[in-house]
Amino acid sequence: MSKAFTRESDTEDEEEGLPPLPVGGKNYITPKGYAALRAELFDLIDNERPKVVDIVHWAASNGDRSENGDYIYGKKRLREIDRRIRFLTKRLEIAEVTDPSVHFGKDQVFFGATVTYVEEAGDERTITILGIDEADSLKGEVTWISPIARALIKAREGDVVKLVTPVGVQEIEVLSVQYPQALQ
Repeated sequence: MSKAFTRESDTEDEEEGLPPLPVGGKNYITPKGYAALRAELFDLIDNERPKVVDIVHWAASNGDRSENGDYIYGKKRLREIDRRIRFLTKRLEIAEVTDPSVHFGKDQVFFGATVTYVEEAGDERTITILGIDEADSLKGEVTWISPIARALIKAREGDVVKLVTPVGVQEIEVLSVQYPQALQ
């Protein structure tokens, strides 16, 4: 069967390696995260895609396409770019931009908070609660739908909350809550 008649997957969230949004949930994102996604989208549309189209056009004009590596790779890369453009467009359409700086100076955990907590074992950890499209676990950022974030949401400094983990329920104490200061 020709690839022209096969349907690409509708589950683009899974293809991107991101967790799907909860059913009926909103796609909360910070203004910084929204700007980054938007910049990536415009870079793909204005820079990356036209370059690849030019390469594919040049490669196609060279004749036999069946053994033309530039053409084959270019078409594959073009599909990847178009898939990412569709994904980003959908995510930006449903994004609900939430500015965490409105909570500056408060001690209750909401979206965008940087929370320092201590586990039962005495390990102290600091995380920042962000949107699913912007969180980077290597930087200590977690999504607002993660179990730790759900346990911490609405807690205050000094509160002890229960976190359900695969090895059982663990109590964690919130040590501090910080928010970014609003830009003037």
